[in-house]
Amino acid sequence: MSHNAHLGDLLLGKAVRRPVLRGVALIKRHLQGSEVWFIVLAGGVGLIAGIMAALLGHFAHLLQSMLYGFSPDLRLSALPTIEPWHLLALPLGGAALGLVRFIFPRRTRAPIDVVEANALYGGRIPLRDSLIVSFQTFLSNGFGASVGLEAAYAQLGGGIASKIGQWLDLKRQSLRTLVGAGAGSAIGAAFGAPLAGSFYAFELVLGGYTPAALAPVAAASLMAVLAAQLMNIEPFVIASTAGQSIEISGYLLYAVLGAICAGVGIAIIRLVASVEAIVRKMPIGEIWRPMIGGLFLIPVAWAAPQALSSGHGAMHLYMAQQALVTTLLLVFALKLVASVISLAFGFRGGLFFASLFLGSLLGSIFAQIVNHIYPAADLDILNASLVGMAALAVAVVGGPMTMSLMVLEVTHDFALTAAVVTAALCSSAIIRERFGYSFSTWRLHLRGEAIRNARDIGWVKALTATSLMRRNHTTMGESEGIAALRDKVPLGSTSRVLLVDDQGDYRGIVPTAEAYIDHVSLDAPLKELARQTEVYVRPDMDISAIMRVFEHFGVDDLAVVDEDHKLLGLLTEKYVNRRYVEELERSQREFFGEM
Repeated sequence: MSHNAHLGDLLLGKAVRRPVLRGVALIKRHLQGSEVWFIVLAGGVGLIAGIMAALLGHFAHLLQSMLYGFSPDLRLSALPTIEPWHLLALPLGGAALGLVRFIFPRRTRAPIDVVEANALYGGRIPLRDSLIVSFQTFLSNGFGASVGLEAAYAQLGGGIASKIGQWLDLKRQSLRTLVGAGAGSAIGAAFGAPLAGSFYAFELVLGGYTPAALAPVAAASLMAVLAAQLMNIEPFVIASTAGQSIEISGYLLYAVLGAICAGVGIAIIRLVASVEAIVRKMPIGEIWRPMIGGLFLIPVAWAAPQALSSGHGAMHLYMAQQALVTTLLLVFALKLVASVISLAFGFRGGLFFASLFLGSLLGSIFAQIVNHIYPAADLDILNASLVGMAALAVAVVGGPMTMSLMVLEVTHDFALTAAVVTAALCSSAIIRERFGYSFSTWRLHLRGEAIRNARDIGWVKALTATSLMRRNHTTMGESEGIAALRDKVPLGSTSRVLLVDDQGDYRGIVPTAEAYIDHVSLDAPLKELARQTEVYVRPDMDISAIMRVFEHFGVDDLAVVDEDHKLLGLLTEKYVNRRYVEELERSQREFFGEM
């Protein structure tokens, strides 16, 4: 190719790229400045999320049917028995999961999920995290481990939304809303419940409701459910027939059931965390843990196939028949054991659907016991199963309105939904009072993150001592005399002097006024007046932690000192408080204002 021809191709390429880039820039401006176009974007994200969630669930079910040898129109957890050799799929699945972790080793940090991303990182999720977590969850569920696919749905939907939003340079609040819409729409598609999907986004991913987020989230969830229906994908929760009408006494009893579910939910969350801690202390490498966990699952699955997978088939099986309390208790225990083993030994997934299944069992047990003790109550077992399903899910996952609306969309029974709301709110109130975390935020808490919900606290993390401190402070040596301070620092020029030793290590703060007291010896070294020699903050501490230090010690100034005890800067309480109020007001304006 001649030089002129090559130059012509380059010019042609630039000529083609320019209008494309201008078109992309125009689209970005429309999306950033128009609420209508943002709703359209959210609908498109919901469409993609719904398709991917439907395909993910479909292929996981096909993998189960091939591995366990049952018809695709059945469910793994609804099988009465499983041939023992089929159960070898469990350790094989663990080995496959270990191989994935070997090929894609985890970096220094854990993968970022949608709740963490919206709470700390303004909705930014690395696409690699979303793909790996979703694939690991697919393998875990597809090979039959006692975990659900809901974590993969939310991660995939939120991850796709985050990637699109970052490419379009969306503002922080718009990006968080889009991530919530993507995650919620994927959940809505999986359960065939657009309202539940929308409120999943509001309660669990966004951390609140706003007028600006309502239309985009609803549009995404509706488009996702529509996409799943057009693909003829059966949702996880299919329509159930509601039981008899509920009397006033029934609402009071269901409130008691909600309280019981709260206690059981706390116990489940703590049990999973405790067993995980024990497993981590075992001399088993992270790559080998899922395979060992699969071996432990074999006897549980052989005793009760209902303990496998998410439990969708088993839940409908026990809702359709009134099993004995002893049978329900046994299945409850085995399902709980299987879920704890699966999560503790490294299978990917969540407790969303497991909590629904366990709650339905708990509700049925509760109704039978109450009817036996107090026959006049005459609680309907199906109604109690649905109420328990929602109440325990609220205790473990969170989202009282999410679970309540899911029951409404399943049963189309408003009277039952009122009972569900009663139990869900009781469960939620007790959880907030006595525990304060959902399953996902509890695991983040164990990693050291101060997250109780998805409300945006990323700005708190960004305001560290390094970004807030002053560097133009007055510094003197601790061995210098008071007379030297008077010569160097006139009274009224500054309220404090920071002391360091010969190596630059921090040695305290001297109030300037104290050096001008009449009876003070001018020859005395400054270290005799030093205060707060052991009271300081580290440069990586965020503003909330800094404010707690100010409050605890009752001081006006704090030195910023690194790990080598070198003095870096100075913080004043007045400035820190002012910056906190400014950022809080800005965050609230973004959250409640128009996008």
